[in-house]
Amino acid sequence: SRGDATVYAVRAGGKEARAFVRADSPIEELRDLVKFDFAAMDSWFEEDEEIYTHARDPYTRVDILASSRHVRVEIDGVTVAETTNARLLFETGLPTRYYLPKTAVRQDLLEASDTESHCPYKGTASYYSATIDGVRHDDIAWYYNTPLPESQKVAGLVAFYDEKVDTFVDGVRQPRPKTKFA
Repeated sequence: SRGDATVYAVRAGGKEARAFVRADSPIEELRDLVKFDFAAMDSWFEEDEEIYTHARDPYTRVDILASSRHVRVEIDGVTVAETTNARLLFETGLPTRYYLPKTAVRQDLLEASDTESHCPYKGTASYYSATIDGVRHDDIAWYYNTPLPESQKVAGLVAFYDEKVDTFVDGVRQPRPKTKFA
């Protein structure tokens, strides 16, 4: 649907990767662009700063605010986290995420997972799975041990997929958001 591509080789430092040009694309906006295979490159830079996962969108914001609101997280009716010392992360296009101190999370219910994900705004996330009454919930929570500089406020804090848990803020159950993570 984007048209045929001409494939070019990008060579540097004794390595080679592919680039694609769709000069005759039916989508006019694509005709003068070059698409690089992001994963095939050793690294990407925006000015002198390395970027991860994909280039940052200039219209996306990530704001992290301290909150004394009472946040409680339940899985299958069992409280797995509770605090009045959360950080609320607001990211364009995503629901509010509640990052909680590890001391407020029931570590006895969590098990570290091998899963990692990468975000160009926050860095590399590691995951926890939870087992509640014999039922395993894979990769239901995540944390950033060493987030990127602009997201340092969530370092070492734990967030849960609000799409998969019951989150209460000041005693009010929040609706489960409908996202690709549901």
